[in-house]
Amino acid sequence: MSEGDSDLRIQPGRIRSTRTPRPKSFINQVLRAAKKAGHVGGGAPGASGRRGGAGTPGHSTFGRGRLGFSRSRLFSPGRRVVVAARIARHSGKAFRSAPLAAHLSYLKRDGVSREGDKGILFDAGSDRADDRAFAERCKDDRHHFRFIVSPEDAADLTDFKAFTRDLVRQMEADLGTRLDWVAVDHWNTDNPHVHLLVRGVDETGADLVISRDYISQGLRARAQELVEIELGPKPEHEVRHALEKEVAAERWTRLDAQIRIAADDTGHIDLRPETSGASDPEIRRLMIGRLQHLEKMGLAAPAGPGEWMVGLEAERALRDLG
Repeated sequence: MSEGDSDLRIQPGRIRSTRTPRPKSFINQVLRAAKKAGHVGGGAPGASGRRGGAGTPGHSTFGRGRLGFSRSRLFSPGRRVVVAARIARHSGKAFRSAPLAAHLSYLKRDGVSREGDKGILFDAGSDRADDRAFAERCKDDRHHFRFIVSPEDAADLTDFKAFTRDLVRQMEADLGTRLDWVAVDHWNTDNPHVHLLVRGVDETGADLVISRDYISQGLRARAQELVEIELGPKPEHEVRHALEKEVAAERWTRLDAQIRIAADDTGHIDLRPETSGASDPEIRRLMIGRLQHLEKMGLAAPAGPGEWMVGLEAERALRDLG
């Protein structure tokens, strides 16, 4: 979950793990695609099909317009929040195998609280919500919503529960209805986050419909606004530190979003100083470091000095990991 490029997709079913490195056949597939596109790794400039003018077919141009990486985007002082979402329908085999009550119980498991204890559900008016009552209210609904909200600076917020309540109040204003919800904050990962479950009916009892655009963009924007109101713009040294951490992150990052923009349609990216358009040495260093890490993960392959091929499924794999 850019940042602006990390649009959320509601996908039913279980997230597949991709922590195991991809087999070598993937690398061979990438290199075959590179060769087919005219990017022959290891050859000298001028080799057959390798180089040409700006209009030569197969030659990588950043954003198809030879644009350099965007420093203003990468070093934006805005506070970042990642939001993931899913609609859980109350019918079908998938829901019967993982009913709401079981999911709520899992969210309350040991070791997830800030103190390392069991998680405690909360809602609009209580720091100890009744999960069984919430599941009972939902049992005849068509669906419910599951959100994961992860501010990058969650640990710096004064009160994570108050942040969540403010966010839901803003959602209610945007959607024009009161919401029935419960949530629990988790601190058992490097990125503290809150699991927010919203009942799938509005205050009149009708099915609650939330537009895809609001889920993918609006909710994240509201969360970012709330964080920035409390913490203010992010200082540049903190932005730089966060980008350094992204080099080895096993999730979709701002660096990956810029790599996607810079790569051509085959996944080829050219970071050689004389051709890449990445005139900022700091950004180039970050990009090369990230591509080298993607190579270790089996999601990219070298295609020559300063050049890589990024797998077309790399974004999906990194988003699933995140």
